[in-house]
Amino acid sequence: MPNNSSLPRPPLSSAVAVVRFAVRRALTAARDSGLVEGDLVLVALSGGPDSLALAAATAFEAPRLGIRAGAVVIDHSLQSGSANVATQAAAAAEKLGLAPVLVRTVEVAEGGGPEAAAREARYGAIAAVAQSTGASLVLLGHTLDDQAETVLLGLARGSGAASLRGMPPVAGLYLRPLLDVRREVTHAACAAETLQPWVDPHNSDPRFTRVRVRDRVLPVLEQELGPGIAEALARTAEQLREDSEALDRMVQEIIEEICEPAEAGIAVDVGALAANPAALRNRIIRLVASSEFGRSLDRGHTLEVARLVTDWRGQGPIDVPGIRVSRQGALLVFTARG
Repeated sequence: MPNNSSLPRPPLSSAVAVVRFAVRRALTAARDSGLVEGDLVLVALSGGPDSLALAAATAFEAPRLGIRAGAVVIDHSLQSGSANVATQAAAAAEKLGLAPVLVRTVEVAEGGGPEAAAREARYGAIAAVAQSTGASLVLLGHTLDDQAETVLLGLARGSGAASLRGMPPVAGLYLRPLLDVRREVTHAACAAETLQPWVDPHNSDPRFTRVRVRDRVLPVLEQELGPGIAEALARTAEQLREDSEALDRMVQEIIEEICEPAEAGIAVDVGALAANPAALRNRIIRLVASSEFGRSLDRGHTLEVARLVTDWRGQGPIDVPGIRVSRQGALLVFTARG
């Protein structure tokens, strides 16, 4: 009988190779940025094709870089049988060789948007698991298609550059290796490795805006404008992220020089605000609101504040969410509203 070890291995699927390369590149970059041999990374595993393909690639690549790899599975308890889905996802992770594999059940707060509430509960649980296990990074399975959908949703909402720059490949604890990989590739990778992904019924439920964008809007754009729309949206996000990060760094450098404490608040030099272009001026205003008062100003509120600098005619204080802003001589004074 032939020796099985001498038989040629089947060729590696191109889809598997693409996903593995993306993970290897991301982990190598993380190692160059401080990840060390023996550190633990966790894959956030839902059991769907994207995160399952990511888990398989991480299980293959991480040990070759001297990195330990585990998984965390979150059960949102929003669907019948969710506990069984979580158990199956954990079993798949263990079969791939990931360790530790931890399952956590969360309660999703009622009220507001269900997607946002589920996301908040999920990230809270993932961060807690990362802390308890000492994990250095958590890998998320967002793909190029997810990025394109995020940018298109941000564009439709008029959310500005903060939303249009999409999801960053690295954000603190979180690493997204697959932002250059199409969703069809992760599906093909699962098929090639005979993995059995879970199909989330919410991903085909038209009640969710993201599903309508995925199933209706993007296909129409591809049909009417030609192929490559998703890639173009992802490129747009990358370019805007570069621009936005550069502006944010400039704001951080400027703000230390032009702000000073004020009674029950903070004051900003009007002349310095007026001398800066609108992009920087508006960012300074929003940063003061968020860093000093924990408030997020929309564009309308930001422009109202900016008019106290650019269109000053002696008008009195204005109120924006949680903050009162007044022009006092050469200073723009921000104070908390009761």
